[in-house]
Amino acid sequence: MAGPLSGLKIVEMVGIGPGPFCAMVLADLGAEVLRVDRPRQPGTGATANVLPADPRFDLMARGRTTLEIDLKQPGTVDDLMAVIGRADALIEGFRPGTMERLGLGPDACLAANPRLVYGRMTGWGQHGPLSQAAGHDLNYIAISGALHAIGARDDKPMVPLNYIGDFGGGAMLLAVGVLAALLEAKGSGKGQVVDAAMTDGAALLSTMMYGFAANGWWNNRRGTNMLDGGAHFYGTYCCADGKHVAIGAIEPQFYATLRERCGLTDAAFDAQMDPLAWPLLQQKLEALFVTKTRDEWCALLEGSDACFAPVLDWDEAPRHPHNVARETFITVDGVLQPAPAPRFSRTPAGAPRSIAEKPDASTILERWAVDKSVTERLASA
Repeated sequence: MAGPLSGLKIVEMVGIGPGPFCAMVLADLGAEVLRVDRPRQPGTGATANVLPADPRFDLMARGRTTLEIDLKQPGTVDDLMAVIGRADALIEGFRPGTMERLGLGPDACLAANPRLVYGRMTGWGQHGPLSQAAGHDLNYIAISGALHAIGARDDKPMVPLNYIGDFGGGAMLLAVGVLAALLEAKGSGKGQVVDAAMTDGAALLSTMMYGFAANGWWNNRRGTNMLDGGAHFYGTYCCADGKHVAIGAIEPQFYATLRERCGLTDAAFDAQMDPLAWPLLQQKLEALFVTKTRDEWCALLEGSDACFAPVLDWDEAPRHPHNVARETFITVDGVLQPAPAPRFSRTPAGAPRSIAEKPDASTILERWAVDKSVTERLASA
C-alpha cells in the first residue's frame, strides 16, 4: 500500500465512533489494518442503528479488511492472539474491562507480543469514578468545559455534532498516541498501553481557552467572547438569499480590509476590540450583510484578506473551486467522500480502495506470516 505508514500492521477491534475513524486515518496513510468484528447479519447488532445497510456508505470502514470471528467459540481467542502477535499495534474502544474478560487485555497481548502498542479508546478513560458509565460524545465534552462554551448568548449550549469528543479529542489523539508509542518502540523494542479518553482530549482541545480564562480574556457567558460569536468581526451573517457567510477578521490589517471592502466608514467600527461595542456593531453588520446575496458577497470579499468564506452545505462544499483544485473530496465506488489528509510530498497516500474491493482476510494473514493452520481456521470461521 502507498503512504508513509506502509508496512505498519494494525489490528482494529471493531467498535463505533472514534475507533473506526482513527483506524481509517491510519489506513488512509498506508497502514494495513485488519478489522476484527463479530459475525453479524445486515441490520442487526449494536451498530445497526448507526451503520448503513449498504457497506459502500460506511465510509469510516474504508481501506481495511474485516475478519469476522466469534470470540466465544473455543480456540478463537488463541487464534486471534496469534494474529496480534504479528501486529505492530492494536486499537480497541470497548468499555474498560471488556477486553480483559475476553482474554485479550493488554497484559495478555503484551506477553504474546512485547513490542505491541495497545491503543485504548474510551469516553471517560480506563479509570475514574465514571469509567464504567455509558456515554457519548456530548457527555464527554460536557465535563471538559468545552460544551458550555458553545452556543448563542443567553441560550442553552449548542450540540456541535460529534467533532470534539469522538473525532478531535478522541480519534485524532488516539492516532497521535499510537504513532508516538510506535516511534518510541522502534528504539526501546517495548510496547505500551495508550489510554485515550475523550474527556481528556476535549479538555486538551480547550487549552487556549483555559489560558484566556486564566488571564481574564474569557468569561463563562456564552456568545460574549471573541471566538464564540460575541465579536462582530468573528461570526456568521445571514445574506439576502437566506444563505450565510463567515467573517474572521481578527488582526487589525484584516479588519481594515473588511471595513474598506464593505464601506464601513462609521467611526463606531474603530472600537474593534471593545466588548461593550460588539453587540451594536453586530447589529450594524447584520443589517449590512442582508442587503446582498451570498454570491454577491463572495464576489466582493472572497480571496481577499478580509478573512471571509461562504458557509457551504454538504452538497456545495465538494463543488467549491478551492476544494476542487485541492481534490479535497474524491469519489470511490460511486460514493463522494473526503480524501485522505494530510498530504505527503514523497510518500503520498493515494485514494483509499473501494470498500467493496477489500482483499481476502487470508491474504493479509499470510502476508503477516501468521501460522498457516491459524490462517485456515480464521479464514473459514
